[in-house]
Amino acid sequence: MKKMESRALLCLIMAAALIAGLGVFVVKLVINGGTWASFYANTHVYSEGRLAVGTVYDRNGELLLKNDSEGQHYNEDYGIRRATLHVVGDKGQNISTGANYAFRSRIVGYNIVTGTKGTLLGSGRDVKLTIDAQASKTAYNALNGYDGFVGVYNYKTGEILCLVSSPGFDPESEEETRNAESGSYINKVISATATPGSTFKLVTTAAALENIPDINEWSFKCNGSYEIEGEKVTCETPHGTVDIYGALSNSCNCAYSSLAVEMGGEVMQQTVDKLGLTSSYDINGIKSVPGSFNFDTYNINLGWAGIGQFEDQVNPLSMMVYIGAIAGGGEAAEPCILQGSSSGKIRLLEADTAQQIGNMMRNNVVTNYGDQNYPGLELHAKSGTAEGAPGRASDAWFCGYSGDLAFVVCVERGGYGAATAGPVASKVLQALNANS
Repeated sequence: MKKMESRALLCLIMAAALIAGLGVFVVKLVINGGTWASFYANTHVYSEGRLAVGTVYDRNGELLLKNDSEGQHYNEDYGIRRATLHVVGDKGQNISTGANYAFRSRIVGYNIVTGTKGTLLGSGRDVKLTIDAQASKTAYNALNGYDGFVGVYNYKTGEILCLVSSPGFDPESEEETRNAESGSYINKVISATATPGSTFKLVTTAAALENIPDINEWSFKCNGSYEIEGEKVTCETPHGTVDIYGALSNSCNCAYSSLAVEMGGEVMQQTVDKLGLTSSYDINGIKSVPGSFNFDTYNINLGWAGIGQFEDQVNPLSMMVYIGAIAGGGEAAEPCILQGSSSGKIRLLEADTAQQIGNMMRNNVVTNYGDQNYPGLELHAKSGTAEGAPGRASDAWFCGYSGDLAFVVCVERGGYGAATAGPVASKVLQALNANS
C-alpha cells in the first residue's frame, strides 16, 4: 500500500512538472514566438540567409522593398533607395534601424495562432512606414553630397516623415555596398549624437525662462568677448546691449555663456534631463541613443557648454522632439515610424515657456534669417554652427517647426547653419507640404 502511495505521489510530481514546463513553454512562445519565427534558420521565410517574404511601403503606398525567393528588390529610383536606406535596411541586415531587420517578425507575418500565416498564404505581411519617400529623396538631394542628416516629424501625431542619414550607399549596388565608407550603416538621427552648436541655446533659453525670475527684464552688453575667471568666450562681432530676444536672434555666445554660469551646472543638468535630451525614445521598438553633457565642471567650460560646445552631445531625434514640444505648447507626441501605430504624448515644457520660445524662434526668422527664404512656411527656427577639431570645417545646423512639422537638419563640415542647412530644411518642408 505504501509503495502504491509513493508511486502515485511520484506520478503527481511528474505531472505537475510537466504542466509547469508546458506553462513556461507557452509563456516563452507568446513572448518570443515572433523572434523564433524570424530566425535565420527558418527556411520557410529565408532564402540563403535573406528574407524571402514581405514588402515595405512608404506612407503613400510607394514600394520601398519587396522580398521574394529570388532576393530583395528595392525601389527603382536610385535617389529613393539612397534616401531611405537607413529606414528600409540593407540586404545584409546590418542596419539595425532598417525595417527589414527591426520589423522582421511583422514582415514574416508571424501570428501566435497561425504561426507564419503570411508564408502559408504565399506572401509575407506588408509593412507600411510613416516616411514620405519623395520628400526623403528631396532631403538626400538637398544635402548635395555632404554627410549629415535630416529628420522631420509631425509633433501632433508622432509620425516620422523624413529620416535621411549620410553617408550611405545604394543597397542594390554590390559595388557601393562593398565599398561603403565608415558610418554608412548608422542612422544618425536615431543612433548617433553630435555637437549641437548654437541650436543648444534653445535649451539654455528654456532654463533661463524657468529659473531666472526677472529674465524678461534682463539685458547684457556684448563687447565681442566675455571673460570668465581669466578666460574668454567670444562672439564674431560685438552685439551691443541685447535682451533675451536679441541674445537669441543674434546668437550671442557671450550673453548665453553668462546665463549658463549664472544658473549653474545643476540647473543646466536638470534642464536637459527634463527636456528628454538624456533619455532614450522607443520608436516602435527601435531605441534612440541618449545625449550626454558635462555641466559638472569649472565655469569657462560651463559657459561653453551653455552655447552648445564643450562636451555637449545631442541626439538629433531627441532635439527634434524637444522642438516639437515648443511648437505644441510644451507637449509633443512620441515619435513612431510604423503607419497606424499609436503614439503617446509627453510634456517637456510649461505652456508659457513653450509659447515664449516659439515667439523668439519666429523672431529669429523675421529679423535674421528672412521670411523670403522660406516662402509659405511661417517658419520658427534656430541655426547653429558647431565647431569641431582644429582645422575641421564647422557643422551647419538648422532646427525648428512649421505648421505641424518639427525638423532638425545638420550638414557636416557645411559651415554656417542658416546659410547651408536652412535651404535644406526649406526644400524638404516644401516637398512635404506639396505631398500632403
